[in-house]
Amino acid sequence: MLEAETRETERKIVAILKVLSESSEPLGSIHLARGLENHGIHLSERAVRYHLKMTDERGFTRPLGRDGRTITPQGQEELRVALATDQVGFVIERIELLAFQTTFNPHTREGRLPVNTTIFPKNDFRKALDAMRPAFEAGLAASHLVTVAEEGEKIGDVVIPPGKIGFGTVCSVTVNGVLLKSGIPMESRFGGILEVRSHLPRRFVAIVNYAGSSLDPSEAYIRAHMTSVREAATTGSGRILANFREIPALARPMLDEIVQALKAVGIGGVVHVGNASEAVCQIRVGLNKLGMILLGGMNPIAVAEEAGLDASNTANSGLIDFEELVSFYDL
Repeated sequence: MLEAETRETERKIVAILKVLSESSEPLGSIHLARGLENHGIHLSERAVRYHLKMTDERGFTRPLGRDGRTITPQGQEELRVALATDQVGFVIERIELLAFQTTFNPHTREGRLPVNTTIFPKNDFRKALDAMRPAFEAGLAASHLVTVAEEGEKIGDVVIPPGKIGFGTVCSVTVNGVLLKSGIPMESRFGGILEVRSHLPRRFVAIVNYAGSSLDPSEAYIRAHMTSVREAATTGSGRILANFREIPALARPMLDEIVQALKAVGIGGVVHVGNASEAVCQIRVGLNKLGMILLGGMNPIAVAEEAGLDASNTANSGLIDFEELVSFYDL
């Protein structure tokens, strides 16, 4: 019983940290109570204050008098790693949610689509842009369209902290969302490291199944320095971030049409589509299914980190309006 109570308390603390992390302003107990309801947690203002006392003592939050609380760097880290066992399968759930919430229509060029968010130190941002350029020029990004945010602004669900600049890249889940809205179901199987030789995909050398992961594979591979995206961009051979999907084989004509419509608005990322029931890059495909390889939206970020630049990454960080995107080359 005591263990169950402790676990419930920890769940509420993590939810409070989540609400604070999504706000650019300090929040008091009234606003926190309202925000917690969106996470299915109903606490009175008094109960919220009780839990905030614990987060203060642990260094996860900082009181700012009558203005309320803000989350600290320690709180951000706790939020990132807390209750990992409860988050197994979190990645696939996030992908499916963002795909469902996608409203972008490539024909009208309107709607919302998923993005990844990277936070760079403000002083390093120009260096990061220079480092990422080869990946964009080589077509190793899901799109040349990006977004930039200053401190206090948001990209998706991520608030940009003081002294930092946010950089958003189009997420490959955009393809999932557009296909879903067109009536084509897509199974997201895994994210991995794709070996490329002479500009052609050869095989996956590392994979993480979304259904069994609490951390997005792209974030993990970048952090582990397992990529050689710059080498792939400059020589045509290297190891890049990629994702593996499956769709019904009968949807091939619709798929080809949608891929062309996305390309027309600056969103690509489809590396290869196999034939019905045919293995793709040594990955077996289900009966009457097509295997698809999509570029990882964070390949440009991998190049920046390969160059030794500091970055904090959040894949599948939320949705933004298409009209907020600009060409990387205009920055």
